[in-house]
Amino acid sequence: MFTRSQLQRYSRQIVMQEIGAAGQLRLKEASLLVIGAGGLGSPILQYLAGAGVGRLGVVDSDVVELSNLHRQVVHSTADVGRSKVESARDHLLALNPDVIVDGHELHLDSTNALALIGGYDVIVDGSDNFPTRYLVNDACILTGKQLVYGALSRFEGQVSVLGGGSNPCYRCLFPTPPPPGAVPGCAEAGVLGALTGVIGSLMAAEALRLVVGGFGGSASGLAGTLQLVDLLTPAFTSIAVSRDPDCPVCGVEPTITELVDYQAFCGLA
Repeated sequence: MFTRSQLQRYSRQIVMQEIGAAGQLRLKEASLLVIGAGGLGSPILQYLAGAGVGRLGVVDSDVVELSNLHRQVVHSTADVGRSKVESARDHLLALNPDVIVDGHELHLDSTNALALIGGYDVIVDGSDNFPTRYLVNDACILTGKQLVYGALSRFEGQVSVLGGGSNPCYRCLFPTPPPPGAVPGCAEAGVLGALTGVIGSLMAAEALRLVVGGFGGSASGLAGTLQLVDLLTPAFTSIAVSRDPDCPVCGVEPTITELVDYQAFCGLA
């Protein structure tokens, strides 16, 4: 089941009754796909690898830039110019050589999302743009996968667990994307590096909860809840969210039954 070194490595989790040996075995046998190896992906990937998730998929098509490093802590100065996927893989294997890391150095789109997402147990979306968020959401609904969602800007972020059972999907929360340019990215608005650690850690915890099957009396976690984080105040606010029966992808009579052109949907074609 576990080697001696694995028992030592994961001992602080196994001793917790909410995880135990059975939960640790579920982590070992699980496969999780993380979209993005940037600000959110960095803490997500590190904590999932450290926790002993058996197989991690990493999707990213970018290279490491110097301006990334104040928040994208899975990379180092020596990695500038390297593929983020390769850099992240090297870091994760150095952290935990027992983890299998699948590198997907590609641009996720409607031609490859279903096959890729369908090959993993749980999906964690650390992307930073609206076309990818809607694409990943729809692909998760169509393949029956639960999705851990997170987003951030400046001092604020949000986290939720979407899809599965009666939980809402991303389209239930945000039926239409904002007009192009209405929401500035990190390059324009900036972001507090530590915020990516807070939001990414919450996302990693929710992903681990899904794999283990709940932590004791808190089985559902952030499913049905949008957790808002404001580090400027600071404040944590929980908002109950529900599934939209008229949602075009997860509603009673869905009208979206296949992936669409998400650049066009977001007005970016």
